[in-house]
Amino acid sequence: MSADGVEESAVEAVDTAGSVTSRDYDAGIGRVEPVDAVAERVPADLDESEEVEPAGAGSADDGDADASGVESDDDETRAEAAEADEAAEGSGGDVEGVRADRDAGDRRGDRRDDRRDDNGESTRARAPELPEDADISILDPEVKQELRGLPKGLAEIVGRHLAAAGILIDGEPELALEHARYARTKAARVGVVREAAGLTAYHAGEWAEALSELRAARRMTHGAGHVAVMADCERALGRPERAIELAREAQSLHLAPEEAVELRIVAAGARRDMGQLDAAVVALQGADLDAKRRDPWSARLFYAYADNLAAAGRTEEAVQWFLNAAQADDDNETDAAERAFDLSPQE
Repeated sequence: MSADGVEESAVEAVDTAGSVTSRDYDAGIGRVEPVDAVAERVPADLDESEEVEPAGAGSADDGDADASGVESDDDETRAEAAEADEAAEGSGGDVEGVRADRDAGDRRGDRRDDRRDDNGESTRARAPELPEDADISILDPEVKQELRGLPKGLAEIVGRHLAAAGILIDGEPELALEHARYARTKAARVGVVREAAGLTAYHAGEWAEALSELRAARRMTHGAGHVAVMADCERALGRPERAIELAREAQSLHLAPEEAVELRIVAAGARRDMGQLDAAVVALQGADLDAKRRDPWSARLFYAYADNLAAAGRTEEAVQWFLNAAQADDDNETDAAERAFDLSPQE
């Protein structure tokens, strides 16, 4: 199966607006390869109930979205307030205005958070350097609206790092993840920040971290979430049964058509991981599996169907569906034509 689809979903969601939201999701072909191809990237002793904490994100209990990523209300308030003041001072902004905004809602004081480890080093996360064009203005308006719940200076900081993640995710996913992680340490209670951190981690191949962040975002926003991406993460972590269970649970959700198709593709991949080749083929069948259809996701669906037919040994049918995928693939996103040629009898 192609490794481009769900990854492209994350890229487009972050790239377009500098942040990630479920309405921006453009589903594609499942990212992960068959489970044995990614086994080396998964810790051998990873417990199924364990969630890996993102590096640099501090102490966070993903089981409690309201308390995740913070040690206490007092510490979080002091840290955010100090960062907001620094942002205003560094940009020549209205320092007193930022402080007034903060103090109007909280009179706990403006002492800076100066926590240290056993060696006397500061435990506060270091901010990655921002690209010059990482400006909060490129964020989606609804994302900016969510950030308005933060102190003014802090919202600017978080927004710029989300914008940086969007700018960098395609070419430098690891650096993009640094920015998303930093934004998370500053605003762990904002759903869109956790969503951005999750999709950026997914694109960087940090499956467990992506799953943890997307679960948190889903609880915070009370929405369907990026369920296809979550299922794909379960596959990558060697848990195809969980991917299938997520697909079953999602039947009661109101998913966008493209995400529903993507979830079918991921579920088929999970069946294939389990050796259920015929079931994988059946999982992709439906009214939209019609060679005459030209939906935005048709090429990816046809390609996935052809790929699973080939895995099941139904070569002749696979060739035809790869050709169907190539005809539907106006943007040349797949290698369907090449796959059809490779499977065709050579004289």
